[in-house]
Amino acid sequence: MSTLLYLGGVILFILGVAASIGLHEMGHLIPGKLYNVKITQYFIGFGRTIWSRQRGETEYGLKAVPLGGYVKLVGMLPPGPEAAPGTVPSRPTGMFSQLISDARAAEYEHVGPHDHGRLFYQLPWWKKVVIMGSGVATNIVLALALYSVVFMGYGVQSPTLTIGVVNKCVLAVRAAEAPTECPKGAPASPAAKAGLEVGDTVTTLNGVRMENYDQFREAIRANGTGPVTIGIVRGGRPMVVGPISTVVNNVPSDSDPTQTVRAGFLGVEPDTARQQQGFGFVLSTMKDSTRHVLSTLGHMPQRVYHVARAALGLETRDPNGPMSIVGAGRISGEVVQNQAVPLGARLMSLVLLLAGLNLFLGLVNLVPLPPFDGGGIATTLVDAIRRGWARVRRRPDPGALDSAKLLPVTYVGAALILVISVVLIYADIVAPVKLS
Repeated sequence: MSTLLYLGGVILFILGVAASIGLHEMGHLIPGKLYNVKITQYFIGFGRTIWSRQRGETEYGLKAVPLGGYVKLVGMLPPGPEAAPGTVPSRPTGMFSQLISDARAAEYEHVGPHDHGRLFYQLPWWKKVVIMGSGVATNIVLALALYSVVFMGYGVQSPTLTIGVVNKCVLAVRAAEAPTECPKGAPASPAAKAGLEVGDTVTTLNGVRMENYDQFREAIRANGTGPVTIGIVRGGRPMVVGPISTVVNNVPSDSDPTQTVRAGFLGVEPDTARQQQGFGFVLSTMKDSTRHVLSTLGHMPQRVYHVARAALGLETRDPNGPMSIVGAGRISGEVVQNQAVPLGARLMSLVLLLAGLNLFLGLVNLVPLPPFDGGGIATTLVDAIRRGWARVRRRPDPGALDSAKLLPVTYVGAALILVISVVLIYADIVAPVKLS
């Protein structure tokens, strides 16, 4: 049963990845069709074709390796200086020139005289940006939707106003470490002196109604050594405890839990319960996740270097470092396999993993370098500015920017992505990140 659950988690994750990739490419396909661009292929995956079907001028299909996908928008490369649409450009000499020439030749094999006006490079700049940016937008919207399903629909474990632990002593400790007896010389906590008990539910503090635990905690911290009167419900009966004075103690900092600050201390820790969150919580989580993804991208060479060292047994694998789809699939299997956690929580963890993946795909594709979508968007915007400046200066239209000249950069970028992928996949096989 455990093995079947593990395989089920892996399969669900793979299907989720394939769906995410398919929707990303659909984000390119739909506006491309709306703008009447000639599109010859829509594929999910790379490698050997395992299924395809021709619909009109477009072939739709699946390939064996679900690590990406593509939409063939004809005319992504403009014709050479002396070539017209529907003709094969001349073949110049030189390594990079030959590379560009071969790419143009392959591009214009799909172009006939009747396709004039339907080529991608002939579109207005804003339509190009819509087509290239829609894939990114699709992933980000999908991430937002998945986060919303988990946080607004299912909910997350959150602290409540019900007391889960009463610290017996004035010690800066975590709830799980709260002593049952006070060490010699340690003063009793204000909560213990007041007679608060596990299971009490806080309703008011100094006459002010408490709406959530964060409000209660902040009020206690701000109270310093002042007196407090606490309204509670115990066993279904409302009652009041206090007044009792809080004390100033070392407590974890809100901005950095590894550091402590001096603040008011009562000596209670909250119980937790699954609670549905608002849309603001979703946006806040996406903001924090975006910051983390951008930090990861900014330090990717360094992080991949350490992953490579871990794969060679030279250091311990950082559980917060990058991983490949293989590693994410293994994590998915472990999540679903863990029967100590309710099934709903396991499935929501899998949804969160896919939400994070979509956010990552959306942000990484905004990198303004080929072969990412952001590279094409940047090139299009530069071209629009260049041609717009020519109009302002009443100069002749310089023509479309020759994006084919960036093909060497595209190939180098693709090679780097391949190297990083191989390193991460190898590391996820020999030194995988594990949940426990």
